[in-house]
Amino acid sequence: MSTIPTVTLDDVLAAREVLADVIAPTPMEFSQALSDRTGLPVHLKCENLQRAGSFKIRGAYTRMSRLTEEERRRGVVAASAGNHAQGVALAARLLGIEATVYMPNGASMPKLAATRGYGATVVQTGETLDDCIEVARQHETEKGAVFIPPFDHADIVAGQGTCGLEILEQVPDVRTIVVATGGGGLLAGIAAAVKATRPDVRVVGVQAEQAAAWPGSLQAGHPVPVARMSTMADGIAVGRPGDVPFELVAELVEAMETVSEAAIARALVYLVERAKLVVEPAGAAATAHLMELGEQAAVRYEGPVVAVLSGGNIDPLLLLRIIRQGLTVAGRYLQLQVRVPDKPGNLAGALTMLAQMQCNVLEIQHHRRVPGLGLGDVAISLTLETRGHEHSDGVVQALVDRGYAVERA
Repeated sequence: MSTIPTVTLDDVLAAREVLADVIAPTPMEFSQALSDRTGLPVHLKCENLQRAGSFKIRGAYTRMSRLTEEERRRGVVAASAGNHAQGVALAARLLGIEATVYMPNGASMPKLAATRGYGATVVQTGETLDDCIEVARQHETEKGAVFIPPFDHADIVAGQGTCGLEILEQVPDVRTIVVATGGGGLLAGIAAAVKATRPDVRVVGVQAEQAAAWPGSLQAGHPVPVARMSTMADGIAVGRPGDVPFELVAELVEAMETVSEAAIARALVYLVERAKLVVEPAGAAATAHLMELGEQAAVRYEGPVVAVLSGGNIDPLLLLRIIRQGLTVAGRYLQLQVRVPDKPGNLAGALTMLAQMQCNVLEIQHHRRVPGLGLGDVAISLTLETRGHEHSDGVVQALVDRGYAVERA
């Protein structure tokens, strides 16, 4: 018999009572664009609009509210790439507890600043969340602070499960819930809350394929760490599933899917453009899965579908890079190198033709020192804004037909 604590519907309901005066239900937005794309009614659960920018305050506050007075005097310590850090810092401020948070050296500046802004002491260490957890555990041992785990505790899972209660209330006829997954706290909590009263609802986890510890772990029957992670979705870049979430996910969750970095970038841009919602890469993972399925979503799942946008804490500089990548993946950015004779009028002729094809030139550079370039030629690097893949292909073909030597970057 397992000695790992489980989480029941009563636990989630008790957590909602704890959170009643702390958070308000986040919006549920119907997405006509995603519904048209998938052939299913799709709703977006906007945890990116939660206090501190993600669902994490739900679990952090629930856990910390149950500390004894003696534990509160000792303070708390946590490890996080950003969202849990902000949830712990805000909960600590609300509860009058001193908090220390260990964050990776690569953590984004806005997440660092927000965590400090809520009053926590921030220490940067290591490169990954697992590095930070190890140091935070040492802090716990040496200084007596209470460690607040990002996902692997029954109180944390119960708190995150309150999101599932809101989903059932906001979309009573929901049939499928798609959830971005790192350590598994949110997925396990939602599954525990939903399956207790609606066992017919399908709950699906989604991971970044370059940080996917869950598929192998579920196959093995126990948490198995991944050797290497490399993803822009730092909010779900967790090397090993939590023991408490694992038990619930293995029992209650029907499927665990993965999505590529390109799919995440494309989904993030899609949400900005079509839903007018800013999310971080992890927050776009569920949407990315539905977008990749397209019309096949109606074959795989029943609707209505709820995709959880788990967080919105994104560095504007990263957002800029992702938007560029997402537009490139969608065929909206076209990068070319065009070789032409180095004579007056050749560049003007190419630009005139591009204008006639309704291309917007974003960047242009001349290169005369390119390997293999003819003595009398010049290489022109162009970054163009186009209307999609078909338009981009037409532009390239038109340049070739005009006699230009063209290479796509």
